[in-house]
Amino acid sequence: MHEPTESINLLSSLGINLSSGQLTTLAIALFVATYAMILLEKYVHRTVAALLGACAVMITGLLTPDMAWASIDFNTIFLLFGMMNIVNVLSRSGFFDLVARRALVLTRGEPARVLWIFSLLTALFSAFLDNVTTVLFMAPVVMTVVLRLGLKPMPYLIAVILASNTGGTATLVGDPPNIIIGSVAGKGFGEFLTNVAPYALVATVAGIGLMHLLMRRRGDLNSDISAERLRLALTDDTPLKTNPLLMKQALGVFAVTLLLFMIGHPLGLEAGLIALTTSTFLMLIADLTPVELFEQVEWTTLLFFMGLFVVVGALEHVGVFTMVATSLTDIIGGNVGSGILLVGFASALISGFVDNIPFTISMASVLRELQTTFGPSMDPLWWALSLGACLGGNLTLIGASANIVVSDIAAREGHPISFGGFMRYGTPVALITTTIALGLFYITHTLMN
Repeated sequence: MHEPTESINLLSSLGINLSSGQLTTLAIALFVATYAMILLEKYVHRTVAALLGACAVMITGLLTPDMAWASIDFNTIFLLFGMMNIVNVLSRSGFFDLVARRALVLTRGEPARVLWIFSLLTALFSAFLDNVTTVLFMAPVVMTVVLRLGLKPMPYLIAVILASNTGGTATLVGDPPNIIIGSVAGKGFGEFLTNVAPYALVATVAGIGLMHLLMRRRGDLNSDISAERLRLALTDDTPLKTNPLLMKQALGVFAVTLLLFMIGHPLGLEAGLIALTTSTFLMLIADLTPVELFEQVEWTTLLFFMGLFVVVGALEHVGVFTMVATSLTDIIGGNVGSGILLVGFASALISGFVDNIPFTISMASVLRELQTTFGPSMDPLWWALSLGACLGGNLTLIGASANIVVSDIAAREGHPISFGGFMRYGTPVALITTTIALGLFYITHTLMN
């Protein structure tokens, strides 16, 4: 348990001096209040909620401004910022438009092919880019394709969401929970490829396969598209605007970034520093000004993370995570198998109903405390947290940031995704993929060892 912060703040200026127990209660209350505002995003934007929580933490003296700044995980912030800039340059070069047009030709206008090709493309992109960024460019492309073919957009957009969350599970940079875990636990890109990617790959194929069965059962794969409409859909005479030089530069830097992700950790290079450095180099060689690129950065996402890190930092400062880790230690009792099942399935369930970003930030701090007690033997719990938090995000429409982003895009285009409509597809897929991935992971780390 840390000592209360000794600084001038609103409470002390009013002559209110709280005990350690009262400070703990206050930190938990502010965390719960922030979480509640995040859940009520219809009324309060989640970034505003996180920043309000951070301000409250500093105003009440739980953390000084310097301590709040120190609680922000800048490895995570730099990684997101750097990858956003690389993706923005790729987008400006016309790379994603080119891929989408080629993919449309491969589908031959067949609904099942549209489902599999665009789902696999989304999963692939999400493995190497953050899934919010992936769905931002994939969702409009898929909507355009299915509308040209006369298909209902909703199930195909849901398929994009599900594929982004399962595909993003595979790597360090694919999903925000993994970025957080990598930074807090000190895990590198290669470790995610070894410990998470095989189970994520199985989950991705199983998820798309189940989505195929669900859509066929509901008639979503039936199409009476005429030959003329199919010809017009597959023959797009609109000139494709690409910048070959910029595309080569961006793809080259992207490839170098991925290579450094894989070899950088043993060299002491954090993923955030790598992404920041390579994206800055790309800005140097590309014919684009920082102003042009920074306009496309998702600043609301970055500030959301920063605010949450401060709120969670207050919980850590007053010793909440130490207490939770002690309770978890009593339950698990050093049994890795029990820990995998408890952490994995609990993470999946919770992440289905609350955004998995704040949950993972909190749970990562708990596991860090737990590992100080049992040491490296508890290492598999990090991977169980990754699988649960990422795959569980498919349970409901509010389970992951990508879900909300695609829902907003669909609503703007006049094809809203209802909460119940999403659950008809997302919930079965989440249950099956999570059970398969965690089941295989459990077998690998317990029964085979």
